[in-house]
Amino acid sequence: MAKKHLVIVESPAKAKTIGRYLGRDYTVTASMGHLRDLPKSKLGVDIDNDFEPDYKPIKGKEALIKDLKASAKESDVVYLATDPDREGEAISWHLKALLGLDDDKAKRVTFNEITKKVVSESIREPRAIDQDLVDAQQARRILDRIVGYELSPLLWKKVRRGLSAGRVQSVAMRMVDDREKEIAAFRPEEFWTLDAALRDTPKGKPFTAHYYGENGKKSEPGSREEIDRIIEDTKSAAFSVKSIKRADKQRSPSPPFTTSTLQQEASRKLNMTPRRTMAIAQQLYEGVDITDEGTVGLITYMRTDSLRISEEALDAAKTFILGRYGKDYYPRTTRRFRAKEGAQDAHEAIRPSNVELTPERVKADLTGEQYRLYRLIWSRFLASQMANAVYDSISVEIEANGHEFRASASDVKFSGYTALYEESRDDEKEEKSVKLPALTEGQTLTLDGFSPEQHFTQPPVRYTDATLIRAMEQNGIGRPSTYAPTVSTILDREYVVKEGKYLRPTPLGTVVTELMEDKFPDIVDTGFTARMEETLDAVEEGKTPWKSILRSFYGDFSAELKKAETELEGQHLKVPDEVSEEKCDICGRNMVVKSGRFGRFLACPGYPECTFTKPLVIEMPGRCPQCGGRLMKRTGISKKTNKQYTYYACEFRGSRDESKSCEFTTFDVPVKDDCPVCGHTMFKKSGKGYKRPYCINPECANFVPEEKRGYVKKAAAETDGEKGPADEKKPAAKKAAVKKVAAKKTAEKKPAAAKKTTAKKSATKKEDA
Repeated sequence: MAKKHLVIVESPAKAKTIGRYLGRDYTVTASMGHLRDLPKSKLGVDIDNDFEPDYKPIKGKEALIKDLKASAKESDVVYLATDPDREGEAISWHLKALLGLDDDKAKRVTFNEITKKVVSESIREPRAIDQDLVDAQQARRILDRIVGYELSPLLWKKVRRGLSAGRVQSVAMRMVDDREKEIAAFRPEEFWTLDAALRDTPKGKPFTAHYYGENGKKSEPGSREEIDRIIEDTKSAAFSVKSIKRADKQRSPSPPFTTSTLQQEASRKLNMTPRRTMAIAQQLYEGVDITDEGTVGLITYMRTDSLRISEEALDAAKTFILGRYGKDYYPRTTRRFRAKEGAQDAHEAIRPSNVELTPERVKADLTGEQYRLYRLIWSRFLASQMANAVYDSISVEIEANGHEFRASASDVKFSGYTALYEESRDDEKEEKSVKLPALTEGQTLTLDGFSPEQHFTQPPVRYTDATLIRAMEQNGIGRPSTYAPTVSTILDREYVVKEGKYLRPTPLGTVVTELMEDKFPDIVDTGFTARMEETLDAVEEGKTPWKSILRSFYGDFSAELKKAETELEGQHLKVPDEVSEEKCDICGRNMVVKSGRFGRFLACPGYPECTFTKPLVIEMPGRCPQCGGRLMKRTGISKKTNKQYTYYACEFRGSRDESKSCEFTTFDVPVKDDCPVCGHTMFKKSGKGYKRPYCINPECANFVPEEKRGYVKKAAAETDGEKGPADEKKPAAKKAAVKKVAAKKTAEKKPAAAKKTTAKKSATKKEDA
């Protein structure tokens, strides 16, 4: 009689994909994440009994546990196929205990990628549960439980109810707060730049040379007086070409993604939050229905700090590049990347499981978010295996009366990997291509004039999602599975808010951070937290007993907690109101920012005498083109999709004062620059990267019609829900007609061409550390 095999994974999506590969002899089911954990109602750790955890079945999962026990009892072998990381190992360990499985019956299998080959190989070669991995996860879980459950009540009593403290989130919050203090303490310093407009011949095309220094030494003018002296020294002098240097400069591709770099690049290129990035990546890993392929896991496991790539994947990439781009686009030797020091290197880098499944081939079967993220991962991996880009670089030194100016230019000689992919940057400046005329050493140049410009040094830039995650990784704070939850937590707790893409601490966040720095300096110390991560790695490697970490940590922590409670006895820390520039429409007071069940809003500080409130808005640069008022960034919620959208409106839109009322709204983003022709505020298309501003004044010679601004205006049927600027004035009859036409076109579409949506949510929730 054939043996009965039961395979347990975390999510139904993963179960569906694996079940298709294994066939009828295997029953594949989902645990829906954790089934046993520390209880929520109490600490759940017996500190006096050497930190013994009190694990309990999770409430609400009794029926699922019962079904799994019955299935396990009827099976000869139970394969525990949870995710290949510490938490996945711990879930398998809990399953084994909860289902009463012995060592002979319970088999542990992991899949770095969910493909038929890997799944079949893993099932043929199961292993025992790795207790060191489990113990590392237990140590992390109990550390975080102790910090959270013993610190949070102190915050409730001394600051505000509902607050939380966490071992990793507190350090991330301090990093954001420290950056804000650096910005506040910054004092700008003046400096100047000087450009000379030159020609190779009196009638030649001008080019620009930048001031470098005097007598061969680099110098940066610090005042207008220095600039005037340089101009006086050189305005009548002969400008001649001192030297010309030509070189081929090569640029190498970035390595394939790790968890951290994927979250950073998705934030910059796709405007995805870290949490959303990981949710979509989980869907791509667990499997998507692909036409003619069935359910396929499109990428490898997405929680990794490794840059290692399997030899099989490297060979597949080579074959694809040679076939599509030719031999010139493949390097002389296969590229292999080294992970940074301290990386766990437990899995491969994030890559497509099959490079032949190109983004274009699977686009019709993916949601928009899945397609964009898969294209990013696929392109980055293929580009990492392509040849360097080569640039023809020229640098010219120009001399005038002992002063030196320099000009440089660079042209693409061979596109290499940039034919497929280029990494984005945190700044979004427009890159201008510079052309230089054909010059020779000793050649005399014609001076057209000078362009002096005053500058001031800029303060450090606030963190974004991407730069905060990068800083956490560089400082050893957290691990791949904790980056996204940590950023989400400090935002959800309103310790930090987003202004555009930048993270700013709130007064609440500052008060909590200062309390933590004063009373619990170790918890918010980056060095201490990084060392703790290294210690957890040592547990995973079997070098350190897991309970010894808890013993050494708890002694000092407990003493600090008792001392803080004594010193703060009878005190209550007040969180100052965040005062805005907005005036109350009723009494004229400056409104303050408050938090409610639906988020942050503006309220009059005169409550209860004055109860006026209004939505929180962000002031944008520029002026309203209709009335000259301020422009505000606002959000709405679509009733059809329940998704938030952003638009820009005059500050007087919806004003109770009819004499000031202005209905200007737009989806275009206002910029600080004015139109050089009419002087009106210019706008740009929303989205990532540099976007060229344009004028929307129809009476201006520079006016750019809407159809030429880089996007197609949506029909009314697509912008259902709360009114935005696109459909605010449209007559009801016209709206109905547009909807009728749209419905007819949808009905005429063939079912085979219909887009399949497989936006499945993973049942496994990675907890914050």
